[in-house]
Amino acid sequence: MSESNYGRGDDDDEEEEELDESGYKTTKDAVLFAIDVSESMLTKPADIDEKRPDTMLSPTVAALKCAYALMQQRIISNPNDMMGILLFGTEKSKFQEGDEETGRGGLQYPHCYLLTDLDVPAAADVKQLRSLVEDEEEAADLLVASKEEVSMANVLFCANQIFTTKAPNFSSRRLFLVTDNDYPHASNRDARNSAAVRAKDLYDLGVTIELFPISHPDRGYTFDRSKFYNDIVYSASPSDPDAPAPLSADIKPASSTAKDGISLLQSLLSSIASRSAPRRSMFSHMPFEIGPGLKISVKGYILIKRQEPKRTSYIYLPPDSDKPQIVSGVGQMIADDTARTVEKSEVRKAYKFGGETISFSEEELAKIKHFGDPVIRIIGFKPLNMLPIWAQVKQSYFIYPSEDDFVGSTRVFSALHQKLLRDDKMAVAWFIARRNATPTLTALIPCREQRNEEGEQVMPPGLWIKRLPFADDIREPPEMEVVKAPDALTDAMRLVVQQLQLPKAVYDPSKYPNPGLQWFYRILQALALEEDLPEKAEDKTLPKWKQINKRAGPYVVEWGKILDEQYRMWQQDNDRHPKATTNGATKRAGGAAPAAANGRSKKVKAEDGEEGDSGITDEEMRAAFTKDAVKKFTNPQLKQWMAGKGIKGGTKKAELVDAVNGYFETKMTD
Repeated sequence: MSESNYGRGDDDDEEEEELDESGYKTTKDAVLFAIDVSESMLTKPADIDEKRPDTMLSPTVAALKCAYALMQQRIISNPNDMMGILLFGTEKSKFQEGDEETGRGGLQYPHCYLLTDLDVPAAADVKQLRSLVEDEEEAADLLVASKEEVSMANVLFCANQIFTTKAPNFSSRRLFLVTDNDYPHASNRDARNSAAVRAKDLYDLGVTIELFPISHPDRGYTFDRSKFYNDIVYSASPSDPDAPAPLSADIKPASSTAKDGISLLQSLLSSIASRSAPRRSMFSHMPFEIGPGLKISVKGYILIKRQEPKRTSYIYLPPDSDKPQIVSGVGQMIADDTARTVEKSEVRKAYKFGGETISFSEEELAKIKHFGDPVIRIIGFKPLNMLPIWAQVKQSYFIYPSEDDFVGSTRVFSALHQKLLRDDKMAVAWFIARRNATPTLTALIPCREQRNEEGEQVMPPGLWIKRLPFADDIREPPEMEVVKAPDALTDAMRLVVQQLQLPKAVYDPSKYPNPGLQWFYRILQALALEEDLPEKAEDKTLPKWKQINKRAGPYVVEWGKILDEQYRMWQQDNDRHPKATTNGATKRAGGAAPAAANGRSKKVKAEDGEEGDSGITDEEMRAAFTKDAVKKFTNPQLKQWMAGKGIKGGTKKAELVDAVNGYFETKMTD
C-alpha cells in the first residue's frame, strides 16, 4: 500500500533486490524566470497576422505566456519542482509581500518586481498569472517600463537571494533570462564587471543561467551575445558539469516577427521546452573497465522514459468535513494460522523447489545475489550489424564520461567512442547497475551527435547501454502458416509507402504528445483552476485521412485490385476454391494445405467431421508437450490419442490439455 510501489511495472523482477540509493541523483528542479520589461520588449511587432493571435503579442507578454504554459505543465507533471517569475526593468519594485505598500522594494532591488515567488506552484499562482496574460488592463498597470536603466548586477543578486532563501538544497537551480538587450550598461564598464561578478556568484552557488535572446528583424536588430552575455552565461552545468546537456549558446535568438511562419511565442515555447527538464543521472561514479588495468568513470542517464500520470498521495473525505485529508498506507505481516503480527526480523524468504520449500536468511540471500560491485566491463567487440533489432529486454541507458574518480576519463571515452563509430562496431559488456543487482550482458552502441535545422543539439554524442537477453529470456515463436506476398503485390505497396513518408522520413516524437496523458492533464487542470471542462481531446496521432486519400488513394485502390487478382491465383495454385454446401454457405475445399514452418504437412479435418486417416504419434505429442503446444490439436485428436493411452479426461479443451500435460509430467519417461 506504500506509494513507492505505485507504477513499478517493469521492475517487478527486481523488486526483491536491496536497492542502493546512494548511486542515484533524484534531484528536484527550481526554475526562476527573469523577464525584461523594457520599451522594446513591450512593443508589439509591426507585421501582424490577424488570423494568428500569437503574432500580436509583445515579447514580454509572449514570455509571460510561455511561463504560464510551463507552470501549467509543471504543477501536474512535476509537483515537487519550484518555479518563480521575476520582472526587471519595471517602474514598480517588489521583492517581498507588502513592499508595494511600504516602498521598501525600491530600496533593496530597484526596478525588480517579483511577480511569483520561487515555490511549488499552487492553483492560485496559475490563476494570477493567467489573469495577467489575459487581462490587458491589469497587464498595462504592471508592465510599465522604467525610465532608468535597471542594474543587471542587482537583477542577478536578487536572483541569488531568491535561490538562497527559497531553494537552498536543490541540486538543479536554473535562471531563465529572457531579454532583447544584448549590451546593457554600454557606457559603464564598472556596471558590466559588477554584473559578471554576480553571474560568477550564481555559478558558484550552483545556478545555471539559461539565456533566451530575442531579435527584432523588422527593426534591423539582431541579438549579439559576444557584446555582454558571453561573460555572464557559463556553458557547463555547475551542479552536474558532466551532464550531456546542450550548450546555452546553441539557443538561437527568437524573432519577434512572424515572417518565417513561426511566432515569437512558438519559438520561445520550443526553446524553453528543450530546457524544461534537467537531465538526471541514474547512476554516477560507475567504473568503466575497458581492459585490464584501464578503468575510467562514467555516469548513466535515462533519456527516453515513458511518462505516466503522477499520483502524489491518497486522500479521503471525512463525513463531517469538506476538506480532503491525506492518508498514508501502513502495511504489516500476519501469521496465516494465528493472525498474530509478525516482525520483520522473524521473516525469511523462501522458494519452492520440487515440492519442497527452501528458505534463506537475508545474509544468505545477499551472498547468493552478489556478483560483484557495480561495474561496466567490456569483454569483447562485435560488428554492429550482428545485433538483432529485437534483442532488447529493458530500457537503455545513455552513458557519458565523468572526471570525478579518474582524471582523463573524457579523453579515453572519446577515443573509444570515435573508434567504435569509425569501425561500425559495438562493445559487449558485463553490466551490474547497482549493488545486489542482477548482472546482465549488454551491447555498448556508439551514438553520433544530432542537431536540428536550427543547429540545436537534440542528441549528444555518447554510448547507449542496450541490455541483451539471455537464452532463458527468449521464447519460442508460435507456429504459423506463412504465405509470401508475390513481387507484383510488393511493388504496388512500395508506391503506397513512398507516398506516405513522414517529413524527411524521420519520426520526431516531440511533435506527437501522448493524447491520453495530455487529456488527463487537461481535465485535472480544468478542475484545479475552475475552468470549463474541455469537450474533446487534442490527438495529434490521428491520421489525416483527407491528405492520405489525396496522396495515396489511387495507389491503395490499385493495390487492392492486384491483391484480389493474386489471391485468386493463389487459390488456383493451392486448390483452395470455395464451394457451396447443402445449407447454401460456402466452404473451403479440403485440398492440400501449405507446408508448415517445420516442413511437416498440417492435418486438416475431413468434411464429415471425422479425423483424418493418420492419428497423432507419441513423438508428435511429446514434441508438442515440450513446446507447450498441446492445445494446438483439436478435441477429437486429443481424445483419440488419450483413448490409446487409457487416459481419462473431461470434455472441454482445457481439461483435455491438462490431462495430456499431467500424463507427460508424471508417467512418461524419456
